[in-house]
Amino acid sequence: MAGAGLRAAVRRWLPCRGHGGPRASSSSPSCPGCGPPGPGAHCPGAPRSAPAPTPAGGAELSAHLWARYQDMRRLVHDLLPPEVCSLLNPAAIYANNEISLRDVEVYGFDYDYTLAQYADALHPEIFSAARDILIEHYKYPEGIRKYDYDPSFAIRGLHYDIQKSLLMKIDAFHYVQLGTAYRGLQPVPDEEVIDLYGGTQHIPLYQMSGFYGKGPSIKQFMDIFSLPEMALLSCVVDHFLGHSLEFDQAHLYKDVTDAIRDVHVKGLMYQWIERDMEKYILRGDETFAVLSRLVAHGKQLFLITNSPFSFVDQGMRHMVGPDWRQLFDVVIVQADKPSFFTDRRKPFRKLDEKGSLHWDRITRLEKGKIYRQGNLYDFLRLTEWRGPRVLYFGDHLYSDLADLMLRHGWRTGAIIPELEREIRIINTEQYMHSLTWQQALTGLLERMQTYQDAESQQVLAAWMKERQELRCVTKALFNAQFGSIFRTFHNPTYFSRRLVRFSDLYMASLSCLLNYRVDFTFYPRRTPLQHEAPLWMDQLCTGCMKTPFLGDMAHIR
Repeated sequence: MAGAGLRAAVRRWLPCRGHGGPRASSSSPSCPGCGPPGPGAHCPGAPRSAPAPTPAGGAELSAHLWARYQDMRRLVHDLLPPEVCSLLNPAAIYANNEISLRDVEVYGFDYDYTLAQYADALHPEIFSAARDILIEHYKYPEGIRKYDYDPSFAIRGLHYDIQKSLLMKIDAFHYVQLGTAYRGLQPVPDEEVIDLYGGTQHIPLYQMSGFYGKGPSIKQFMDIFSLPEMALLSCVVDHFLGHSLEFDQAHLYKDVTDAIRDVHVKGLMYQWIERDMEKYILRGDETFAVLSRLVAHGKQLFLITNSPFSFVDQGMRHMVGPDWRQLFDVVIVQADKPSFFTDRRKPFRKLDEKGSLHWDRITRLEKGKIYRQGNLYDFLRLTEWRGPRVLYFGDHLYSDLADLMLRHGWRTGAIIPELEREIRIINTEQYMHSLTWQQALTGLLERMQTYQDAESQQVLAAWMKERQELRCVTKALFNAQFGSIFRTFHNPTYFSRRLVRFSDLYMASLSCLLNYRVDFTFYPRRTPLQHEAPLWMDQLCTGCMKTPFLGDMAHIR
């Protein structure tokens, strides 16, 4: 129904091949979708004789522009019947690269946020514990204790400029998205951000994060555990600035990072989860269903995690049962990823049931046994699991997936829990109408910029203002400070570009596999490059192809 309604609306508004304004009457010699022709302009779908008269200018031209604006408003309304919304499935798997599960013989998994999905209630615990460590062990001001965790403040994938104490969102082309830079809990004006980076929004490559998200002065927060870290970092900076306390930015950043690390190293997080698994572990029955289904179809499974065995064992017993190890051909804990994938020096060590290390040399990896550390090169030698017949799932694009795809040719699947919420927002009528109208208005601005008289420029300025307001509204639907983790206003985010680069598939949770056969083939949609665009929404709405007609632009050349 939605597709039929969309096609019908498009047909009503397509006057000629390649154009998208209101349908011209049979007696009209010109294509009104193209607007008033400039010098030498011609609509290829209309006769060359008797072109439509050009408005004389001034008020008449201004009225013409606003008439085109109203035409677009009606078109967008016709193109988006209510049934167009809710088209995306939050439980679907999305493909960056073509992959057939029929060819996959071996499935590998990370543990935290992959096999075990955690409730958001864990983040305030991490924040509060690290905050108290800063006060009690690092002797930070007692006033920091007044801050509580705000789950709505930060999103994954942000960058932090250590020397400038600046938390910000950067796009795939290394540009800061204006309006998304914060020092402490306060937004930094766009003009100041541009001034801080030498008169530009661009962050040079040498300053950006390295391969694992750690640049010389800028850090990218890539995993879900980093959400409380970003919140605490911002709160501490906010306190120091609010009380005019001098501080060294690098020391403050390191102290906060170390405090967050202590929560993990000292086992505090493990203790909270082990005490109340019903509260903190989500979708355990679905994880069991995924693993059992794969084994039933003859697939081999392995687990490589940085977490300790006692913690993994309790979690897997909760989700799967006491015999969980019988599902896995190999289990490796405290692997020390990502160095596990690149460092050949660390040997495998066998653990007994009590967690004690054995000293014997490992010559084979046995089912039902537990191994610690090791390295991928010995893993490949001992298992002979190589290349695209292996599919590994993890939540951290750098630590879990990057090396496996780029160095070893494994297929990879990214677990992105935020995807479920973002798709639900995309499916709302407010988002669909806001984005479609924004795209239509952008196309109209591109087409009508050839009019340089004062009255037309006032109209265009009003449209630019409305476009910026629409962008801000759309951004705030996801997160008031930083927007979507996948997009800036129009470009992919730095996080999104890495997601495409390092994962064949991505999904909200491992349970999404239950919606597909084990021999299913995922086909990525052909995304048009800019020069390939057949008909974009803004072209439908403005009656022009992507590039303005050469005649209209002749005076620019």
